[in-house]
Amino acid sequence: MEYHRTKDLLYVKSFLGHRDFGSTLKYVQLIDFGNDEYSCKTAKNVAEATGLMKAGFEYVTDLEGRKLSRKRK
Repeated sequence: MEYHRTKDLLYVKSFLGHRDFGSTLKYVQLIDFGNDEYSCKTAKNVAEATGLMKAGFEYVTDLEGRKLSRKRK
């Protein structure tokens, strides 16, 4: 779950206390995110986008001049 949240394999290796990447990769590959649910929000300016990022939302894409973000429920 931590890898999916951060996308940082080195951090996850350290977070889990593994000595080599083999162990970390084994656990990262076991997670199935096929049925995840997300909360979605839009931001129309930098202040709103910053607020969403501080609340844990991740940027997804731009659509019609707005930034779309999501956060796992």
